Amino acid sequence: MRARQCYSLGRLLILTALVGGPMCAWAQTPKTKEVVVITLDPGHYHAALIQQEMYPGVSKEAAVYAPLGPDLIAHLNRIARYNTRAENPTNWQLKIYAGPDFLERMLKERPGNVVVISGRNRNKIEMIKACVENGLNVFADKPWIINSADLEKLESALNTAESKGVVALDLMTTRYEATSLLQREFVNDPALFGTAIPGSEQEPGVEMESVHHIKKMVAGVPNLRPSWFFDINQQGEGLTDVGTHLVDLVPWILFPDQPLDYRTDIKMIAAKRWPTMLTREEFSQVTGEPGFPDFLSAAIRDNRLEYACNDLISYTLRGIHVRLKVMWNYVAPEGSGDTSISIFRGSRSSVAVLQGKAQNFVPELYVVPNSPSLNEEVLRALTKKVATLQGEFPGIAVEAQGSDLHVKIPDRYRMGDEQSYAQLTERLLEYVKNSTSPPPYEKPNMLAKYYVTTKGVELGRLTK
Repeated sequence: MRARQCYSLGRLLILTALVGGPMCAWAQTPKTKEVVVITLDPGHYHAALIQQEMYPGVSKEAAVYAPLGPDLIAHLNRIARYNTRAENPTNWQLKIYAGPDFLERMLKERPGNVVVISGRNRNKIEMIKACVENGLNVFADKPWIINSADLEKLESALNTAESKGVVALDLMTTRYEATSLLQREFVNDPALFGTAIPGSEQEPGVEMESVHHIKKMVAGVPNLRPSWFFDINQQGEGLTDVGTHLVDLVPWILFPDQPLDYRTDIKMIAAKRWPTMLTREEFSQVTGEPGFPDFLSAAIRDNRLEYACNDLISYTLRGIHVRLKVMWNYVAPEGSGDTSISIFRGSRSSVAVLQGKAQNFVPELYVVPNSPSLNEEVLRALTKKVATLQGEFPGIAVEAQGSDLHVKIPDRYRMGDEQSYAQLTERLLEYVKNSTSPPPYEKPNMLAKYYVTTKGVELGRLTK
């Protein structure tokens, strides 16, 4: 079969029944303002999360353009599971093109108006630029770029989107987590937090750490990752990938709704990087591959993969010292999981989100007064603030844990990827359906964010 005929026939017959639509019948450009989703080269499950439910004003017909391969099959299987689940099934009807010229074919046929991109990161900015230049809205997963040389392309893409009146935003789901939203509220309450402490490189005003694990078990078996996940030239290092969320949260919490200028507001100070070593057997367990592929040969040392995925950076943001640490360990110890730290230090108290053994590996929010003399004042300020937030977060409460003040958050506010993606998708769709622009701070702050992630990695590579 030629690539343009869309798929290998045996797999297609099965998947056609699952997703509920013909595979090679192409939709024309919509004649209404209805949103029609196009998924472009899905290489990560986040692409499917955009379609985990149906949305008002969004057509049930959607398109997928991608090269034929396991990434596409995995994406279609995820959509099929949404369509066939027992509770609240979706009703997506997909038109699929599988071929090496998927981008050119999509731009020629334009079967929709919102393009979803989540997968390999190296060429992501090229696809984003092509889409916005052709007047298409883009919802693209982080990161948009993994090299500082592409900052100019990022700025060009954002400028083009602005001039053409289309939406182009990265998917910052951590902003929708209850702990992030509440931390932002508390940090911006002077009676509670005071003012942000500038700190120093050794004792920063903002400190964040995120530890993930390569091998994760789902239903008793390892959750397989594509082999290209371990190519830092395709996926990026820890800071340029998952670290994007940490860098995004710093100004979002410290300077809400304020535009940044990375040329004047940010100063890079120091960085370091180090690898996580994987044996051939460990690599096979998490990829299903029999051995290391040829494209990873440059990173093989003594028959082990030197996976350069760990980064530590220090920088200042408007004079406030920030230290971020991103790590990927191979596997979590028995009974544990991913961990994280997010601490904002103020003149009256520190506001911290901690996720570790003491928190049963669930993010918990704390306010810690700076001195015993401030305990009562900070407690009153926190109690008053929590009372004002009952309309948005009914049921949150304060409990003392020694000198620390723990903010109890009901489980109904605890969101995983699924819920946070649904909330974010609804917000982005409103921009498209109402022909409104994202807030004006988003563009400069995206540039600032990717300046930090890419320059941080660049500095770490220069540090011996």
